[in-house]
Amino acid sequence: MSFNKVAVFSDETKQFIKPYDPKAGDTVRFCLRVAKGDKCLVSLHIAPVNGIGGPGYPMKKTESDELFDYYTVSIQVYGTPIRYYYSVRAEGHLHYYNKQGIRDWLDSHYNFRLVPGLNVPEWAKGAVMYQIFVDRFYNGDKSNDVMNHEYAYLGKTAMSLPWEQDISTGDFCNFYGGDIQGMIDKMSYFKELGIDVIYLNPIFVSPSSHKYDTQDYDYIDPHFGVIVEDGGDNLRFEKVDNKHATRYKKRTTSKKNLEASNKLFAKFVSLAHKNGIKVILDGVFNHCGSFNKWLDYAGLYHGTGEPEGAYHSKDSPYNSYFLWHGGTWPKNDCYDGWWANSNHPKLNFETSQELFDHIIRIAKKWVSPPYNIDGWRLDVAADLGQSPEMNHKFWRAFHDAVKEANPKAIILAEHYGDPSSWLNGCEWDTIMNYDAFMEPITWFLTGVSKHSEESHPHLRGDALAFEGAMRHHMSLLNVHALHSAMNQLSNHDHSRFLTRTSSNTGRHHSVGSRAAERGINKNILMEAVIFQMTWPGAPTIYYGDEAGLAGWTDPDNRRPFPWGKEDLVLIDLHKKMIALRKEFSALREGSVEFIWTNHGFLSYGRWDKSAKIVVAINNNPKPLDVTLPVWKIGISDGELTERMQTGGNTFRQTAKRYPVSNGELKITVPILGTVVLVQS
Repeated sequence: MSFNKVAVFSDETKQFIKPYDPKAGDTVRFCLRVAKGDKCLVSLHIAPVNGIGGPGYPMKKTESDELFDYYTVSIQVYGTPIRYYYSVRAEGHLHYYNKQGIRDWLDSHYNFRLVPGLNVPEWAKGAVMYQIFVDRFYNGDKSNDVMNHEYAYLGKTAMSLPWEQDISTGDFCNFYGGDIQGMIDKMSYFKELGIDVIYLNPIFVSPSSHKYDTQDYDYIDPHFGVIVEDGGDNLRFEKVDNKHATRYKKRTTSKKNLEASNKLFAKFVSLAHKNGIKVILDGVFNHCGSFNKWLDYAGLYHGTGEPEGAYHSKDSPYNSYFLWHGGTWPKNDCYDGWWANSNHPKLNFETSQELFDHIIRIAKKWVSPPYNIDGWRLDVAADLGQSPEMNHKFWRAFHDAVKEANPKAIILAEHYGDPSSWLNGCEWDTIMNYDAFMEPITWFLTGVSKHSEESHPHLRGDALAFEGAMRHHMSLLNVHALHSAMNQLSNHDHSRFLTRTSSNTGRHHSVGSRAAERGINKNILMEAVIFQMTWPGAPTIYYGDEAGLAGWTDPDNRRPFPWGKEDLVLIDLHKKMIALRKEFSALREGSVEFIWTNHGFLSYGRWDKSAKIVVAINNNPKPLDVTLPVWKIGISDGELTERMQTGGNTFRQTAKRYPVSNGELKITVPILGTVVLVQS
């Protein structure tokens, strides 16, 4: 019998690395699986910097089961991250195995990663997260609503809109009234849904509805919190195109309102914790807002006892917080803005230790009592600083401060591209998983981009491209980062996945909101949900996706939650799949391997010592009869039980049994449907 390359498998999970979260000085047991009875010589290689060669450690066959032999070796690891791979010599040929699979050559880019001393919290691995754009979730306190024309910002005046009104241009100054009290009121909804974590878009004081332009990092915005006093009016100036006066209500700067809002937020976090739910805040530290007292573009803090903002005085103590480009004072727009946005002045950590220390203090403040948040999501984290050196210096200090204050807090960065230089155990814990989740599954199921702006129909159903993209981008993450990575179908920056199911392209300003709902296909969204809830990572639901919200990219993706008009089938599907995920540790931290793929069809397995799970996804316009080689995940004979099937705009859980013979499973997968089968 010839050497069975397909049977060779290893990964970085608990099944193949013990302990899989070693500390410096620990002895680690590495394991590689081969087909039972295959005669081979197996070695582990710790790779040098260039990833090729390095010492080889011979491995011995120490275990066997019905299908496989397992080779192991134990070595001591130290405090630095390592890269490793395996070699297998069989029938006179030398093969290499890493995250690319088994090859006759070694591409070191795909070598495994082990980072001794990682402190990624266990609660985050495989957790189900729920993202909330607070102004659009639920209005629990109408007394804190923004007043019409309360203030002006970027040429717009703040407006309070009815919950049912469509998103319109100038959305950054439109408010629907969602707030912290609304989330408190809906705590039972979160509990029934089954989520583990709430991730909040920014909630600190800011003039916009999105609040990515922070005015004050020390306080929750009273329009999200509590307004106990009006505070009166101020006549202030804001320079947009021409200088003009605007009335500015002091509702967001009244000390009583700020302190009461912080107190309400602490109450919300405490209630979430009592219900077994963690809370993560959005940390926007690359830039602040032009209203921030450090710049004070509009002069809001002038005469309040605060030092002059840097925009108004070259003697301001905050002058070094920003990067200036000469000119006379006032500086007009001669300061760096993020992507040249003057309302998002970029913070200049290189020239201000005081700024550096202030943000580190903020990082510690919110993960500490009385607030006790469970971590930070870091906005455009790779852009912070003017140089890579400052970027890494800052995130190392941020990591140390947060972990010292709350060792179980998570540090999760927004990032596109290779994140590996930050995932070193002393900067970020994990990332928002665009490259190894949102993008590949969007192209495979819909053929359009995550912004619904590009269409490439040839990518829809291209299983080879999908598998290649997933293997490539997942290889850049260590196992702890992978299992806690934020796996989203939609979020506040991209179109709603339900809109993408139409395969149409467009934007809110060019085709209108209603076009986002034309031609949508709920079956495809259900396929995506099944994938999201059964793939490695932390599946993250963007509020309203589970209720059937559509929408183009920003701002149309920020529609109010459709209370009273929810798609109850979709909500129930999410509940059932979250419950299934919690039932089986294999779905949270188990191994994953593709079983068989074809055009428009995916099948893969998740398994650990307690269960083996088969997922099949058919994105074709006809049912498919397939025979799946489930022996690849250790199933030789017996039965599999159907725990979920989707298709026909609904789902079912029948507990139907499917026989397995000689490691093969025969099954029919519905049109635009899925099947999830379990052997436990």
